[in-house]
Amino acid sequence: MSMPTDFGPDSGGRIKGLTIVKAIVYGNIARYFGKKREEDGHTHQWTVYVKPYANEDMSGYVKKVHFKLHESYANPNRIITKPPFELTETGWGEFEIVIKIYFQDPNERPVTLYHILKLFQSPITEGTPQVGRALVIEEKKEKTLEAIKAAQIKVRTEISELKEKLSLAKDTINKFKEEITKLQNNQSSSLITAI
Repeated sequence: MSMPTDFGPDSGGRIKGLTIVKAIVYGNIARYFGKKREEDGHTHQWTVYVKPYANEDMSGYVKKVHFKLHESYANPNRIITKPPFELTETGWGEFEIVIKIYFQDPNERPVTLYHILKLFQSPITEGTPQVGRALVIEEKKEKTLEAIKAAQIKVRTEISELKEKLSLAKDTINKFKEEITKLQNNQSSSLITAI
């Protein structure tokens, strides 16, 4: 006898054609020390992170996050296995960090992201629109919410129609039962009169 599994084709939890989208935010923050550290020449403390867009627990669907740092770091491959999925280090230069997200479901392939570690914030020019991933995510979120609301209305309408049909069917069944009872009573009274 095999044990049921939480994931995979035998789990009963996967639905063909169903896609679940979880919005995430990834990036980094950096803090300047004020001067170069004498022992290693580092100028900043930074934290690179992967967070849920909505404040939720990611451990239900994210197994681990692998941060691949510049090879100048001791142990450049860092794996975080529980939230918060973030890593804090110090350094003096900007470089690309490879972020690989592994999912709880072993059938889902890992997602690889590339992030340029920024130690200095880019100046925001007055009048320049801030366009980026957050706006795209917000637009997708709005479309998804609209689709969910439309589906809710459709389901409510279908439920209402089915309740009306069920009520009508119950009324019809009760009328037939009354007719059957009347016919049975008429037959038994006819038999009594005949005897």
